[in-house]
Amino acid sequence: MSSLSETDPAKPTRGRLVLGAWLCGLSGVLYLDRICMSQALPAIQEQLGLSNTQGSYVLMAFTLAYGICEIPTGLLGDRLGARLVITRIVLWWSAFTMLTGACTGLYSLLLVRFLFGAGEAGAFPNAARVIHTWFPPSERGRMQGFLFGSAQVGAVVAPALTAQIIERLGWHWAFVFFGLVGTVWAAGFWWWFRDDPANHPGVNPVELAIIHHGESRAEGPTPPIRWGQVLTNRGVLTLCVIMIMACFYSYFFYSWFPKYLRQGRGLDNIHAGYLASLVLAGSAAGVLGGGWLADRIARLSVDTRAAVTAQRRLAVVCYLVAAGLLYAGIRCEKPEMLAALWAASFMAMHITLPNWWVIASRQAGKNVGALCGLMNGIGVVGALASQWFVGAYADYQEKKGFTGRDQWDPMFDIYALVLVLTAAVWWTYRYTPLEEVGDEPGGIKNGLANSHPVDLATGDD
Repeated sequence: MSSLSETDPAKPTRGRLVLGAWLCGLSGVLYLDRICMSQALPAIQEQLGLSNTQGSYVLMAFTLAYGICEIPTGLLGDRLGARLVITRIVLWWSAFTMLTGACTGLYSLLLVRFLFGAGEAGAFPNAARVIHTWFPPSERGRMQGFLFGSAQVGAVVAPALTAQIIERLGWHWAFVFFGLVGTVWAAGFWWWFRDDPANHPGVNPVELAIIHHGESRAEGPTPPIRWGQVLTNRGVLTLCVIMIMACFYSYFFYSWFPKYLRQGRGLDNIHAGYLASLVLAGSAAGVLGGGWLADRIARLSVDTRAAVTAQRRLAVVCYLVAAGLLYAGIRCEKPEMLAALWAASFMAMHITLPNWWVIASRQAGKNVGALCGLMNGIGVVGALASQWFVGAYADYQEKKGFTGRDQWDPMFDIYALVLVLTAAVWWTYRYTPLEEVGDEPGGIKNGLANSHPVDLATGDD
């Protein structure tokens, strides 16, 4: 008997798996370019004479632009296709990553980092649209886990690698190096990717049937968004609040953690880089495990209602565990023990991230790019608050005469409280489908009523 070859028409191709590798590269490079700033910030502050508060403004410039441009770029992906929009995103952010190394003062940093944030906006909403188009429902949670796991791998690599480049070449060249990596990725993605898997030469009919399994993929224009309905929808609003609070917690680590290790714990640049990488490794483990759990929940649950209930309860437990570990870590004397506990805290919190994206994609309906852009982009509120709070608090404590741990540690009780509150908000989430243009009021779509929320805790309408 002859064995089946890769070209046998009866055997599915693996185009979506190759795409998964491209998307993992996207998220890894995105976080490599984003997180390197946190490690470079102390050297930039020292050379350019910036206070912690001014440093917070530099960090906030990126975050503000990212939030402003997230929804418009998600809309562009819905209308123009992800291939064009994602390629533009990566080329833009790579250019302004390299230009960061040419900055000579506060104002040039503010301008370049603002434009860098505008360039990065929309990457994940458009990636969510690609996953929705190229992967069957049973694989989307796992793919979201790999996507965000790769992002955290980029975040893990960034502090230690940036510290090494700064020690050898200076902070300017670190940004040039990272920007070149994104440019190479964008060229390759444009050459390989197609918006519709049916148009890709690497996808045969057997794989296409797997991709479309259990779903109708009738082509048609993306329906208009009823913004009044969106902005009063309980499910959408709850997911937005969750993202705001999650970003408040996460952006301490993405923005200020290496600076805390140096000033609060007295570590040198290299040691701080390694411990920052250790903590961010926890988030990588969390999103990979969370992606596996999301698919496991989808397979074991009899319907959407049961799946969302299980994901919600998982999130509540994870956020409470994360709060406890954060609270315990700050009371450790050894920096290594603190980093280990905070890595576990970050892991517990990030288990919920792929589940959030699966729920958000379902909640968004056909407008995945725009509405995931809204629900993800609104996290900028929490990120900005966190970046400003840490810089302003550290300067305030310094003016009162506090140094070291006394200057920094009291703020972390606030972060632990935010994690507890996020658990409470997750408990209140109810899947509330949005009506689409052409739906009849009270109609049924995907087995759930469109006209009013369903209480997933009790099963009652």
